[in-house]
Amino acid sequence: MTDQGETVPSAMISTAAVQLLHEYTGRGPTKAKTLISENLVTVVFADTLTKGERKLVESGHSERVIELRHDYQLVMRDDLVALVERQLERKVIAFMSQNHIDPDLAVEVFVLEPQS
Repeated sequence: MTDQGETVPSAMISTAAVQLLHEYTGRGPTKAKTLISENLVTVVFADTLTKGERKLVESGHSERVIELRHDYQLVMRDDLVALVERQLERKVIAFMSQNHIDPDLAVEVFVLEPQS
């Protein structure tokens, strides 16, 4: 999902966010795309689940995997917000996160403080 047409800040956010997820979960997503608009940053990840999480899904425990991913996001929140603020030199005023099992996708949404 990362493409050569991305601007430098969006590519940097994608790369850093993948590395952060790898640091926390032991495996990073294989695809990431960051979209930046006026006051909104959206990072979409694909192929995020670990081997263990995939086995849990296959065994009918999708909801537990979603809960576990939510727990990771709560713990990673400050680091994710800090990387967006550092790359864009703007304050993040809200952060939202969601995961989806099939297809294996995740999204992180950052709302930026309006520029004066």
